Amino acid sequence: MAKREATNNGKSLVIVESPAKARTIGKFLGSRFMVEASIGHVRDLPRGAKEVPAKYKKEEWAHLGVNVNDNFDPIYIVPPDKSKQVKKLKDMLDGAADLYLATDEDREGEAISWHLCELLKPKVPVYRLVFHEITKEAIDEALANPRAIDEDLVQAQEARRIIDRLYGYEVSPLLWRKVRPKLSAGRVQSVAVRLIVEREKRRIAFVEATYWDIEAKFATQAGEELVAKLVSVAEQGLPSGKDFDPDTGEIKNPALLLLDGAATEALVARLKDGSAKVVSVEEKPYTSRPYPPFTTSTLQQEANRKLGFTARRTMQVAQNLYENGHITYMRTDSTNLASVAIDAARDLVSSQYGKDYLPDSPRVYKSKVKNAQEAHEAIRPAGHPFAFPDELRGKLPDDGFRLYDLIWKRTIASQMTDARGRRMTIAVNIDDARFQATGSTIDFPGYLRAYVEGSDDPQADLANRENILPAVANGDALGCRELIPKSHTTQPPARFTEASLTKALEEKGIGRPSTYASIIDTILARNYVFKKGGALVPTWVAFSVSQLLESHLPALVNYEFTAQMEDDLDSISRGESKHVDYLRRFYFGNGSPGLKQQLSNKIEEIDARTVCSIPLGKPETGEYTEAIVIRVGKYGPYIEQGERRASISEETPPDELTLAGALELLDQAAQAEEPLGVCPETQKPVFVRIGRFGPYVQRGTPDDEEKPKNASLLPGMKPEDVDLAMALRLLTLPRTLGDNPANNEPVVAHNGRFGPYIKCGDETRSLPQGVSLLEVTLSDALALLAQPKTRGRGAAAKREPLRTFEASPVTEKIVQLLEGRYGPYLHDGETNASLPKGMQPEEVTFQQALDLLAERAARGPSKKRPARKAKTAAAKKPKTAKKKAPTKKAAAKKPAKKKAAKKGTKKAAAVTENAEPDVAEVES
Repeated sequence: MAKREATNNGKSLVIVESPAKARTIGKFLGSRFMVEASIGHVRDLPRGAKEVPAKYKKEEWAHLGVNVNDNFDPIYIVPPDKSKQVKKLKDMLDGAADLYLATDEDREGEAISWHLCELLKPKVPVYRLVFHEITKEAIDEALANPRAIDEDLVQAQEARRIIDRLYGYEVSPLLWRKVRPKLSAGRVQSVAVRLIVEREKRRIAFVEATYWDIEAKFATQAGEELVAKLVSVAEQGLPSGKDFDPDTGEIKNPALLLLDGAATEALVARLKDGSAKVVSVEEKPYTSRPYPPFTTSTLQQEANRKLGFTARRTMQVAQNLYENGHITYMRTDSTNLASVAIDAARDLVSSQYGKDYLPDSPRVYKSKVKNAQEAHEAIRPAGHPFAFPDELRGKLPDDGFRLYDLIWKRTIASQMTDARGRRMTIAVNIDDARFQATGSTIDFPGYLRAYVEGSDDPQADLANRENILPAVANGDALGCRELIPKSHTTQPPARFTEASLTKALEEKGIGRPSTYASIIDTILARNYVFKKGGALVPTWVAFSVSQLLESHLPALVNYEFTAQMEDDLDSISRGESKHVDYLRRFYFGNGSPGLKQQLSNKIEEIDARTVCSIPLGKPETGEYTEAIVIRVGKYGPYIEQGERRASISEETPPDELTLAGALELLDQAAQAEEPLGVCPETQKPVFVRIGRFGPYVQRGTPDDEEKPKNASLLPGMKPEDVDLAMALRLLTLPRTLGDNPANNEPVVAHNGRFGPYIKCGDETRSLPQGVSLLEVTLSDALALLAQPKTRGRGAAAKREPLRTFEASPVTEKIVQLLEGRYGPYLHDGETNASLPKGMQPEEVTFQQALDLLAERAARGPSKKRPARKAKTAAAKKPKTAKKKAPTKKAAAKKPAKKKAAKKGTKKAAAVTENAEPDVAEVES
């Protein structure tokens, strides 16, 4: 589409997704342009029953937000929090000369542009601008060569969105009924959970094995030390860890010599006085080629390994770098570099490292991923020549600088020469025992001068990579200084980290790398996994959900099926197939059952107790020999053995719960059934028990007419240290200390979720360490209440902010990150914006802060709940007039009407955000 000049004196309106991107683009455009952000998507499917338009509410498909009976026509609505921004865009378009849609170049960006056109209904010329870096040159090129909206990309995005909705809203309610409320299923999420659970099952099934070898320290004729390892005895090889079956612990090849401790000690005694002789010296050259430039997936993996960034943190920082013009578009599967980028990289190699490090011809990398929706270039520094990292030091936040430095080095290294070196192997015999030493030498570092994968300091890592062996010749006699027996134990397969899960999903072709960050966020938020160190550990809930899906809906979590879905969606984006045809096959089936048929009768067919039971094993000896089962209950997981039960923590790693450990927990639970004694006031038994949230004391039993009273143990207390006297004191909490003479309000000591505290009216103060909640006096409490508040809503103005940024360009006031009652939030003098769940205060950049504040401001002020009206005297007065008794006919009808209303509400209630995890898979 050719560019047209403005037909009147109005300005051109340019719409992008984010305020940060708008500010950066605005710097390169003249006064003839107005640049505004849509702040993400402006239309979407209804998120709940309340958002479904009235004319559709009675339709059988209304809870889906998609008319599955009429070509899968979606219901699009403007979310309430976007109404203000949409009105602003319409006002700006009124009188504009033309409209430029400059959203990202992937499917999500194309869909945003399409929705803007549908919503704004522009009567002026519309142009689609596409660029993969925000530089003046790239923007000028896009302005000179605008295009039309790509309908194929839009259809591919819509198909993906509808599939995620159908999958989430149809499958999730099954999980609510059979496992636990508020769970979710998702096209990629459920497969990711299955991967993590399967890895944990391998760890549970793993049987460790122990094997021995000998480390020898030899002295060369020049007096240098040579360290070698025993590899064979009498030409019979020794095993390594990979030679054992992980499920049995048995050695796979019986021809190998498996030594135990005693045999190794005996071998050392036999060899220690023998003569050592070099029997072979081998040297082989090797070449190491540079890694390709970053894709989304490899950037996430390397930032996790090198910088410790989560996938979400990496994408947030990368998006900030892109929107401020420092790197190219960060959502890409391509390893290709533009010719100008290759030239820029080669110029830097020549000037910074010398001609020896520059290959004769440019290196060209081809992506292994067949994908039409992503950008057509790898992630690299924007513009040319590339800005040196040191030029941006101090100008970028620390995270931004570190990630830019990583991208810069990887890009430069991709256009450098190979690293060359030699690997050396020395074999030494003592009698019939052979020892072997291996080493390596780097002759020419090549690309390793700039970048070493997994290392922050390439120069330091070069030294670590070299293991130079002393110079020896075949036939040399060596002195044997020491023979050291070494024991080794095989290790279970490592749990997934964010980096390794991302790699596994990409290798299987499941999902898109640009969505992996949101997928990991979702499975963490839904309590399917938790983190232990950097490892992703599945919960017992994840085991139950995977068990249900694999047993009853196997196609939906089949790796090949899910990967094929990605290929099918890509074919739509290339215009090779129609999205409605694909949606029809997915939902209704064609030869094989579709989603609807697979789900039919599952509510009646699936036994909740079965899918929520994970067998642990059966004790062979002891008083109790019944099988032990882990069950996932509504209020948490627990162990069951016959009539015995014991709660287990939600965050108990499944592979750490052994049969012996389960029996110990059951014994402890049985002891908890025995009361500490009887309360002298109530004559009720007092127990110390362990629940899903930790140990607590309880007075009474559930069989009593009055509900049992519970009290948590204080910080630092252990169940075994609690006697009847202490339990009775705990049960006095909350404890009234007396009245505050200043206001006559009672002062009460509480044991809260976040520790002990004092409360008087609306004022609260945490108890300082060393002050016992059971011993604190009224005078102590009054002294605390007299001190300024250091936490909570009333303390924000009295304490230092967590972070301080520059002044906001909107309010011209300093932007601060503060600790609030409900967590950290941003403040710019006018607007407060909470940090999204999972975002750490130290991760927030200035641009992210401005974006969050702008998005919150666009939604307008919070709607306050109306104050409760005080009852009037008339309202309080009891009614004396009797209601007219309903007729028998009316009385019979009323319950039926209520039941019908409940039924309709139940179906509509299925439209909740809990049902749709993969909504977060959008790539913008």
